[in-house]
Amino acid sequence: MDVGVAGKTVLVQAATRGLGFAVAKAFASEGALVAITGRDENRLEEAVADIQSSATNQNVMGVICDLSRVDQLDHVFQVIERRWGGVDVLINNTGGPPVGAFVEVDDAQWQEAFDLCLMSFIRSTRRVLPHMQEQRWGRIVNIASSSIRQPVDRLILSNTFRAGVLGLAKSLATELAPYNILINTLGPGRIATDRVASLDRIDADKQGISVAEVQRRWYEKIPMGRYGQPDEFAQMALFLGSAANGYVTGQAVLVDGGMVRSL
Repeated sequence: MDVGVAGKTVLVQAATRGLGFAVAKAFASEGALVAITGRDENRLEEAVADIQSSATNQNVMGVICDLSRVDQLDHVFQVIERRWGGVDVLINNTGGPPVGAFVEVDDAQWQEAFDLCLMSFIRSTRRVLPHMQEQRWGRIVNIASSSIRQPVDRLILSNTFRAGVLGLAKSLATELAPYNILINTLGPGRIATDRVASLDRIDADKQGISVAEVQRRWYEKIPMGRYGQPDEFAQMALFLGSAANGYVTGQAVLVDGGMVRSL
């Protein structure tokens, strides 16, 4: 199926591994011009090479960026605009903030999580809108968490700011629809990434059980009986960020194997 992204410029933030990497790979496989960001130069170069090796379009580039820093984020857009023009599809994504309950998190951690998990989405969205509005077409996909529907224990920072991302997208959907700019929020559940593996190890240590036991308990909560794969998640991001999606906007879509039961 041709989803209509060949030749379009796609920016996937925080895409050297995990969900961002899988999403970037999915768009590149459809012939999009893909830019990815990451903080580690070596890992960024490896990710670009990996995506290029499997893509139908070799136009993939990486730009170093700490998404919490305004100057570095501005640089990303300057590089893309010089090389390819404006961004047609924006995939907002960041690494997860530190684990912790409310009483364990100080002001500095709140501020860091705010800048990383919410302000980077706001700033990136602000930068892509003039181009999208001018051409009267654009797609924005925010990668958040299943916590947009159901909070996750000991992830107070993520729970708070991921909900803010959803509120932002819901508000913007109305403002941007007249320009044919669609914006949606994806909530991954337990997807087999390094982030989830790290959370499992933390849970195992806290409870004094094995990682395998932690995973077994999660499997019991997931109707599909397993963790999802990054490529499975990426296919939903690809659809929402493509021309194949012509009428879905302002929505929160969970990719969680049925784990969250609430409406």
